[in-house]
Amino acid sequence: MREEGSFLVTPEEAGKRLDKVLSGRLKDRSRSEVQRLIKLGGALVDGKERNAHYIVSEWEKVNYQFSTDNPSRLVAEDIPLDIVYEDEDILVVNKPRGLSVHPGAGHPSGTLANALAFRYGRLPQEEEGGLRPGLVHRIDKDTTGLLCIAKSERAFRLLQEEARTHRMRREYLALVLGRFPGKEGHVDLPIGRKEGDPLRFAVRRDGKPSVTDFEVIEEFKGHSLLRLRLKTGRTHQIRVHMEAIGHPVEGDPLYGKGNRTLFGKGQLLHAARLTLLHPEKGEMSFEAPLPQDFEEALATLRASR
Repeated sequence: MREEGSFLVTPEEAGKRLDKVLSGRLKDRSRSEVQRLIKLGGALVDGKERNAHYIVSEWEKVNYQFSTDNPSRLVAEDIPLDIVYEDEDILVVNKPRGLSVHPGAGHPSGTLANALAFRYGRLPQEEEGGLRPGLVHRIDKDTTGLLCIAKSERAFRLLQEEARTHRMRREYLALVLGRFPGKEGHVDLPIGRKEGDPLRFAVRRDGKPSVTDFEVIEEFKGHSLLRLRLKTGRTHQIRVHMEAIGHPVEGDPLYGKGNRTLFGKGQLLHAARLTLLHPEKGEMSFEAPLPQDFEEALATLRASR
């Protein structure tokens, strides 16, 4: 069930923060609920995602959407984790396909965050009692691979800053449709939420700067295997950029046409390498092998060349 609506900002509301205006309109919702709604992308101002501190202007249109299955607290759940590395400061896991990183609309439980709550109890996070313990970056539900979690306060602040300034380096492997004229590519296209679709993002002139570099490491009849490096960290960035240049990720359920017929196993996008600055040990790099279904897809393509 969903509760949704929209309104125009009045002259009296103009100049106030978005969370305060929404709280004033939604009398039956707590301030923390409204702030969580904004964080999850459930409130748009003139079709754009804004943060809680955004100052609204007169006659801007605010759309909001609450889902009744949005959780208000994090439930500890015994979900197995594939741990690549762990010490007192950080945890690096190899996330499987189908596991959401944190609860949200449509998946109130069964997430990595629920598993972390079970295994570690309290971990540092921005919001007391929030739903993202130790999380400083994220990968999509159907993307596999490496994710780093902060276990200590010092690691949380350091990794947060690394993620914000893009000093945390992330490399992905992706199987995409089509072949390329060259061996390297650079995509510099701004990304924002797709108008009228709360689940998708798109290239927009008024979007946030988004940059992806890639190289072709293997070619097949109708596919290419790419290594991609993120210069920014937007939601669905690789998937949106690959669709925008006409090479959608194989198996992607949201983006691209003709890319869900070959294997039917989900999107073949893998966070393969992660390099970060540890608070005590300096620069560290981690790698995760391709999941079995990704390897099987490549074997099928190699056999048909």
